[in-house]
Parts: sequence; C-alpha cells; structure tokens
Amino acid sequence: MALSYKARRRWALAVLVVGMPVYVVVAVNLIDLLDRPSFPVELAIYVGLGFLWALPFRKLFRGIGQPDPEAKDSAPGTRD
Repeated sequence: MALSYKARRRWALAVLVVGMPVYVVVAVNLIDLLDRPSFPVELAIYVGLGFLWALPFRKLFRGIGQPDPEAKDSAPGTRD
C-alpha cells in the first residue's frame, strides 16, 4: 500500500524530529565504545553511519520538497 503525499510528509517529519536525534545518540555511543579512534577513522565511521541511516528512508523522502502532485485546485507555491 503506497502512502499518500500528505502521509509521506508527516512520516518524514516524524523521522527527522524523533528518529534523527535517536540515531545521533546511538552513533555517538557506538563511537564511544571504540575508545575514540583517530579523527579520520572517526569521520569515516560517522559518514558511513549517516549514509546507512538514509538508505531505508529514500522512498519516504523522495519528492517531499515538491508540490503535491495530486492537488489540482491549489495554486503553485501555496502550502496546505
């Protein structure tokens, strides 16, 4: 079952407001378990974890910044 545009926008907001801070805390605690590696290694881990975080939500975030494709009566540039 495909989500509507409005549902995807709401879920994307929930993922960013709730999921992102939780993921950041988990990533920082993961680095802490490794006894703070050197800067390039730590940077590579953060970049890798940031990339992995985005993979499951690709379809959710795709097209969220565009106008609602199903809205026919609203003028371009207006918001709900």
